[in-house]
Amino acid sequence: MATRSNKSKYNDELDENPGQKMLKSLGLWQVSGALLISSVAFLIAGLHGGLSALAGSAAVWMGGLLAMLSMRAAKRNKNKDAGAALLVLLRAEAIKIVVIALLLLGIFKIYKPGLVPLALVAGLAVAALLSGVGISRAGEEQE
Repeated sequence: MATRSNKSKYNDELDENPGQKMLKSLGLWQVSGALLISSVAFLIAGLHGGLSALAGSAAVWMGGLLAMLSMRAAKRNKNKDAGAALLVLLRAEAIKIVVIALLLLGIFKIYKPGLVPLALVAGLAVAALLSGVGISRAGEEQE
C-alpha cells in the first residue's frame, strides 16, 4: 500500500504540465504584489485605499484569467498555422482589455463614494507589471 501511494504521488508530479506551473508562478507573483500594494495603500489612505488597490489588481487578474481561458479553448483547434496563432493571441488580448475596462467601469460606478483613484491605478499597474514578471520567471524555471 505504501509504495502505491508513493507511486501515485510521483505520477501526480509528472502529470503537472509546464502551463500549470507557469499559471501557479504567475498567480503567486500577482497575489503577492496585490497584497503588498493593498497593504501600502491601506497604511497611506486607510480602508478605502486598500480596497481600491485590491480592486485594481483584481480587474487585471480577472482579465488575464478570461484571456487565458479563451486561449485554452482556441488551443483545441488543430490548425497549426502561424496566422491562426496570431489571431488567437490578438483575440485573447482584446478579451483581456475589454474585461479590464468593463470591470474598472463597474468599480467606478459601484464604489464611487469611497474609491481612491490613485490606489486603484497603483493596484492596476502593479498587477499588470507583475503578470509580465511572472511569465518571464516561469519561462526561466522551465529552461
